[in-house]
Amino acid sequence: MDWAAWHAGYDNPDSVLAGRLAAVQAVIRAALDQAPPGPLTAISMCAGQGRDLIGALATHPRRDDVRARLVELDPRNTAVAEQSAREAGLTGITVVPGDAGLMRHYRDVAPVDLVLACGVFGNLTDADVLRTVEACAQLCREGGTVVWTRHRRPPDLVPVIADWFSARGFEQVYVSDPAAGFGVGAHRLCHPPRALQSADRIFTFVPEKQPAQP
Repeated sequence: MDWAAWHAGYDNPDSVLAGRLAAVQAVIRAALDQAPPGPLTAISMCAGQGRDLIGALATHPRRDDVRARLVELDPRNTAVAEQSAREAGLTGITVVPGDAGLMRHYRDVAPVDLVLACGVFGNLTDADVLRTVEACAQLCREGGTVVWTRHRRPPDLVPVIADWFSARGFEQVYVSDPAAGFGVGAHRLCHPPRALQSADRIFTFVPEKQPAQP
């Protein structure tokens, strides 16, 4: 998969990707609207070109309150994300080139107010999806929000993922309608974060999800 060229789907306003992006940005804006006053922190796993967070922050009143770390492996995408952040005047965004499946990229900033796992779950084994949900319960601060996506192709794992978050102390804030053709979810952590795990590997990004039940 050419992950730089993949982003071209966002430029077609009638595409599923464009609809998903709009839904993700709306959920991010709502989370920022409801966040307490003061500095806010965010991380984005497999951030790509950062269109979700950068697009949501560009015109938001809390834009200057946010310090965000975007982790992305493809150097073409990191270059676009850095340029987009500069053009939007978002000085609080740092783009880190690297494997987003490694906990080492997040330990020194966790727990954070906003965790983005968008474009991730559709490219993991089911076991790694669950492991990432468990990691989110460590990376997110109490009252913080995790925003995530997953395709709706059979077998539709969106309801299962939502249940996994609920079982780990999150309350459901939003899950998109199945008729939308994409899955977007938001869950808020209702208790203090769990202790950070000692293992470094959270997930392994794979070109196509392989069936594996946790």
